[in-house]
Amino acid sequence: MRRTFAAAELLSRTDLASIQIPPHVDYKVSLTLQAVPLLDLLAAFTLEGFDRLEASAGDGFVAQIPLALIEAGKSGGSVAWVAIEDPNHPWPKLPGRNASAGPFYLIWQYPERSRVSNEQWPYMLEKLTAVQSPELRWPQLKVDAALPADAPARHGEEVFVTQCFPCHRLNGGGASDIGPELGQPMAATDYLTEAGLRALVRDPKSVRIWPQQPQMPPFSSAVLPDADLDALIAYLRQIASQRSR
Repeated sequence: MRRTFAAAELLSRTDLASIQIPPHVDYKVSLTLQAVPLLDLLAAFTLEGFDRLEASAGDGFVAQIPLALIEAGKSGGSVAWVAIEDPNHPWPKLPGRNASAGPFYLIWQYPERSRVSNEQWPYMLEKLTAVQSPELRWPQLKVDAALPADAPARHGEEVFVTQCFPCHRLNGGGASDIGPELGQPMAATDYLTEAGLRALVRDPKSVRIWPQQPQMPPFSSAVLPDADLDALIAYLRQIASQRSR
C-alpha cells in the first residue's frame, strides 16, 4: 500500500501540533515546528513482517529507523513526529547548506528517553518505506554467528547500522551513495590505519576529501562514545575478515 501526503494536507490535520526541537541536532538553535505524530500516519498501514522504516531524503541520506523505537513513544519513550514546512513560512537554511530541512523532517520529542541518535533525524525527507532489518536484506552486513554474545563486533554492527549506514554502503549492501563504500573493492580497514579510521570519524575533513564530504559531520565523543567507536572498528575488521575467507 502506498500513500502520498501533500504538505497542505498534513498542515490541515487535526493532530497537527507545535513541537519544539533542541538546538543540538541539525539546526544550532531551538526551533518550533508544525508536525504530526508519526504513529498516527502509520496507523492506516499494515506493518506486519517489517521491523524498520527506511527514511529516504532528498540529499541521498537513507536512515533505518527501528519500528520498536517509534512504538516506544506509546509507553514513555521518545516520540516521533513528521514536521512539515509551510511553503508560505519557510524554515531557516541549515548551517552550511543552501536549503532548509524541508519539505519534511523526522523529529523527536524527548530524544534522551530512548537515546535517539542524531542520524535518526532525517531531514529533506521524501519517503518512508516499511522494510526488514538491514541484516536480512543484506546478509553481508551480519557478523559471524559463532562470535561470542559479548564480542565488541556485535555491538559494532548496531553502531554501524545506526551511525554509518545512512550514508555508506558496505560490501555492496545499503541504499545510500553519499559516502564512500567501506568494503569494496578493498576494505577500509585494509588501507586505513586505526588512527586514520578514528580521525575519519571524529574529523572527516582531516583525512580525506570527496564531493559530498561536507555532508559528513564530525562525530564527537558526546555523539559517539569511545566505546562505540572501538566497537565500530572491531565490526569493520570482523566483516573484512569474513569476506576474505
